[in-house]
Amino acid sequence: MARSSSGAIVAALTAAALAGVGFLAVQAEAAPDRPAAAHASAGKDKGQDSGGQGAGDAAGQDQGKGPEAVPQGSGAGMRVVYALAQKRVWLVGADEKASHTFEVSPSTVSPPPGTYKVTSRTLNVTGSDGTPIEHVVIFHRDAAGIVFGFSAAVDGRPPNPTPGKKTGGIRENPADGLAMWQFAVSNTKVVVVP
Repeated sequence: MARSSSGAIVAALTAAALAGVGFLAVQAEAAPDRPAAAHASAGKDKGQDSGGQGAGDAAGQDQGKGPEAVPQGSGAGMRVVYALAQKRVWLVGADEKASHTFEVSPSTVSPPPGTYKVTSRTLNVTGSDGTPIEHVVIFHRDAAGIVFGFSAAVDGRPPNPTPGKKTGGIRENPADGLAMWQFAVSNTKVVVVP
């Protein structure tokens, strides 16, 4: 009798375990924090104040349509694309999909449209407006000595250049600055479009 009773207990425990695993599988399938769903909602959940998008938002959209699509004629391959008129940047992978896109605040002078490469990077420095900045990615210095690059104010504020002073800083919010820093290593292509 003990034998059949222990067999029944084992069978009941096995059935309960399988039911529990099945329940968890259904819950996991419907969970909002699955990797695809998490990436797709990352920008919305964090309430990005720069109009930026999370990686899943940008990668999931049609790259040739819409106001946040990678601009046509911006080259090919892995690159940073900066659209002057839209005041927007795209971090584009070798697969031609933007992993991240966000708005920026340009300074008093904009770089001419063209193709450049990241020439230097500095983790922390004081900007020309006296603001502590981080994740500085430089890609061009013109004949007049104006340096063009991306950076983020540590406190998130937009640039505040001295009136009449020509500066080429392109300010990002801190989260976008970190994304740029991680993406745009030395010699990364930077394409500036009108």
